[in-house]
Amino acid sequence: MDTDSKIDLIKKGTLEVITEEELKEKIEKGNTTAYIGYEPSGRVHLGHAITVQKMIDLQKTGFKVKILLADLHAYLNGKGSLEEIRKISEYNIKCFKALGLSEDTEFILGSEFQRGQEHVNMVYELATLTTLTRAKRSMAQIIRESKEHKVAEVIYPLLQVVDMHVLNADVAVGGMEQRKIHMLARENLPKMGFTAPVCIHTPLLHGTDGSDKMSSSKNNFIAVDDEPEVIKEKIQKSFCPQGQVKDNPVIEIAEHFIFPRMETILIERPAKFGGNLELTHDELVKIYDKEELHPLDLKNAVSKHLIEVLEPVREYFKSN
Repeated sequence: MDTDSKIDLIKKGTLEVITEEELKEKIEKGNTTAYIGYEPSGRVHLGHAITVQKMIDLQKTGFKVKILLADLHAYLNGKGSLEEIRKISEYNIKCFKALGLSEDTEFILGSEFQRGQEHVNMVYELATLTTLTRAKRSMAQIIRESKEHKVAEVIYPLLQVVDMHVLNADVAVGGMEQRKIHMLARENLPKMGFTAPVCIHTPLLHGTDGSDKMSSSKNNFIAVDDEPEVIKEKIQKSFCPQGQVKDNPVIEIAEHFIFPRMETILIERPAKFGGNLELTHDELVKIYDKEELHPLDLKNAVSKHLIEVLEPVREYFKSN
């Protein structure tokens, strides 16, 4: 695979790459590392799977992948005791492997290195370069809703920026909620004498209830290891207004998990309601926007295909 082909694969399905020219330089240099961090705080769901798919793409282009199980971050964000969070980490690792990450993926627990003197000293230095307002703003889409804001909220982004350097990340991947922390890294790591990573941002998947973000804490998610009947039930109950394409979680699931694997989706329906349809992504969006496809028919098709897409995950759990 040549450099341009690698860049095309890495960019596919992303919202932005900052910057593409830097990414090209790193690919041509070789021996590159891509990093992403996850808070181990609940079930691994489709929102996580979007970024996992991007890490798999990076592996295909030759990147060494490091997955940070950010237990201290989860603790700072009020996700439970460290002991509880570490137990969830083990489940998270199984899910990530089941989704298709290669055997040479490196899984790292944050608390294994974030208490080291080098890391702590860098956090202190970064604290002198970062305004309180900037640190708080970078956490706006990440922190748990709270009336009483904690100091932990401004420590969190500093830890994450330092992680990128200590883990030798050439590329940092995350959903768009991570963008402000990534920009903090790109601004301040060079001031500390270090190279800033290329930042790749993927879309956020809307919750099944139509809210801005799929989240285990809001119970508006489809877990990657859900059983078929559970997947079907969750999609049947999902927010999916007639004719609404934008911010429609059912359409998004088709876009991110079905069409990357197949060119068309089969909509099965009785002859009296128009008969079966086999649609490309663009055709599906067009026909749904024109209200020529009923939400129930769309949901039935998406749930059937998604159950098939996630079959390897269920099989992995049965055998491991």
